[in-house]
Amino acid sequence: MKNISRRNFLKTSGAVAAGAMILPNLISCSKNGIVNLAIVGVGGRGYSNWNGLISESINKETKERVLNPNVRIVALCDVSEEMLAKSSKQLPGVPTFKDFRVMLDEMHRDIDAVIVSTPDHTHFAVTMAAMELGKHVYVEKPLAHNVWQLRTLTKAAEYYNVINHLGNQGHASDGIRNVKEWYDSGLLGEVKEVHAWFDGPNFNGPYFGKPDAYPPQAQPVPEGLDWDLWLGPAKKRPFNKCYVPRRWRSWYELGNAELGDWACHTLDAPYWALDLGSPNVVQPLHSKRNEGMPSDIITDESVLRFEFGQRGNKAPATLTWYEGGKKPENRPEWLTPKLAGNGMVMVGEKMSVMTGGRPNDARLIMPAKEWEAFKKKGWEQTIPRIPGQNQYKEFINAIRGEGPMPGSTFKYGAGLTEMALVGVMAQRFDKRIEFDAANMKVTNHPELNRYIKEEVRPGWQYGEKLWT
Repeated sequence: MKNISRRNFLKTSGAVAAGAMILPNLISCSKNGIVNLAIVGVGGRGYSNWNGLISESINKETKERVLNPNVRIVALCDVSEEMLAKSSKQLPGVPTFKDFRVMLDEMHRDIDAVIVSTPDHTHFAVTMAAMELGKHVYVEKPLAHNVWQLRTLTKAAEYYNVINHLGNQGHASDGIRNVKEWYDSGLLGEVKEVHAWFDGPNFNGPYFGKPDAYPPQAQPVPEGLDWDLWLGPAKKRPFNKCYVPRRWRSWYELGNAELGDWACHTLDAPYWALDLGSPNVVQPLHSKRNEGMPSDIITDESVLRFEFGQRGNKAPATLTWYEGGKKPENRPEWLTPKLAGNGMVMVGEKMSVMTGGRPNDARLIMPAKEWEAFKKKGWEQTIPRIPGQNQYKEFINAIRGEGPMPGSTFKYGAGLTEMALVGVMAQRFDKRIEFDAANMKVTNHPELNRYIKEEVRPGWQYGEKLWT
């Protein structure tokens, strides 16, 4: 594993760590056309992302992965030696690092793009550090942990002039394009009402859990895990297995709960088609949290109503989000005997659309024979399709100059995520939130504005100079 003393790192790259601005990178990828990738966060979603990026296709007969000759992984970074060791078995000889700052300091000349698949609370720091060096960035959803970070990432992506992409796979799908084309063509009529639901969080699964006691008791840090680096900008706390691996999503200070985790999928289609933007109001309609559990811990059940004002010629709209087993009341006109575990319905005045947890399988709500006839007849497709509906190729092709900027850029993805995070705040504190998007403020509970821009530990400040 590559190492460098903290003192030497701060001396050689302190300007980057402090968020100083440098000239944007003018080179899209290496001279030989190969995109050199650095992976930060190599397990879980990180593993899925780097495998997706280096894969051209899967051999249908042998089921073996066919590698993309235009992509090469040149650095692996993770705070866990165990995760690094697992990845190194598949990528022998690739340099490994625990600290992304050390990786960037030592290897920035060899890196074209950085893939960020860390927990939510560290997305911002890693992404900013990469962009400050002119590196293209792909970031796992949700894009960041608070509204100020989202706005700052949008500014930075434009300033540093890098290819940027939020990893919400469904935005590359044909399904989401279908939804927008149906709406734009007038087929649905006006849509003033959206319902979306997700059956999690499952506290007995791998992604969510609760501590045995509160506050969580200190436990020995697993061998090979750099706990201080894992915490990054978050306030110090003793290690407990209720955080790592994966279950950090159960803590609002580290993750963004089920809503933050899935809104970028389930709400992508209505956000894009209806041009929703940020909500004016988010009203909790139902909330359930185990007795004795503080607002640090995510809710067991939640129902939230988002209210959106007039957007151009689009009428005001409401979006109701249900989770923890709650669902909208099924309607006869939705033509299904039972709502699936996860889904979304855009209720149109003329016709409605239903999807699953992702927009890939979007369908118009009509009798099966009519739906099959409609698909066979087709409609005018006004939005270019992504070859293979593959978000990874979309990102790589943009870097290589072989395609446009990805559809889910930071400018788009930050808005989508912001919509969700205003809801997360209402959910966390079980309070009606009136949000002034133009001024980035909660107007009816000013004490909550500390969560619009959260405090970070010394040494983890990024992006401040973009606001001066």
